Amino acid sequence: MGNTITFLGTGTSQGIPMIGCKCEVCSSSDERDKRLRTSALVIYEGVYILIDAGPDFRQQMLRENISHLDAIILTHQHKDHTGGLDDVRALNYLEKCAVPIYCEKRVEQSLRMEYSYVFAQHKYPGIPEFNIKTIDETPFTVTGANGAVITITPIRVMHYHLPILGFRFGGLVYITDANFIADEEYDKLTDASLFVINTVKRTTHISHYSLPEAISIAKRVGAQRSYITHLSHQLPPHEQLKKELSKQPFSIEPAYDGLALEF
Repeated sequence: MGNTITFLGTGTSQGIPMIGCKCEVCSSSDERDKRLRTSALVIYEGVYILIDAGPDFRQQMLRENISHLDAIILTHQHKDHTGGLDDVRALNYLEKCAVPIYCEKRVEQSLRMEYSYVFAQHKYPGIPEFNIKTIDETPFTVTGANGAVITITPIRVMHYHLPILGFRFGGLVYITDANFIADEEYDKLTDASLFVINTVKRTTHISHYSLPEAISIAKRVGAQRSYITHLSHQLPPHEQLKKELSKQPFSIEPAYDGLALEF
């Protein structure tokens, strides 16, 4: 198998099913309607990259039998994307080193508050170890355990008023938690073979693309295949949504937890 992306989670900040909800989607027996918080594993040129580590990080790693990561890259600092980082201590033990975590300076500042014990001068035995590597909008490299050095291109997008990052790995573009992409950033999206974009519901949302907006963005990017992620229970069940999207004049589908794609 070549370069791949595995969707570890494709749900919003509350996941699906949502606590206490009995709607059609939350009550669905289709496993594709059970969505953990949004995260993905990208294997690019043999280098293992995790995008975001939300509250379901441990469960996702166990489900996919993942025991090695070369790096974690964070799109932004919201809890549904960083809330599982305490569990990297299992990787610290396995790898005998701190986990490289690539993030912007503002994200690091948030981690220093959220995980103050990790950065304490006198550390409690057994706490997780982070190796923070600061990134910005400039392409950066990650070196894998296999010796390969890959280049990742950040894409600046807006999550309401919060600047966050999407990422490009070769032909793969992955953007979540966005509702605005500046025209100049589209230059980084040309000739993509696989495009991932977020949406939470049909109607306008303050910080995420609506379904019509996500479809429009995917059409503009023009990748060979497009997938939507960060889905909420306000969208139809998976099978119904997939059928609806199949009517578009280009390839676009809803992603689901555990879906693995080559690019």
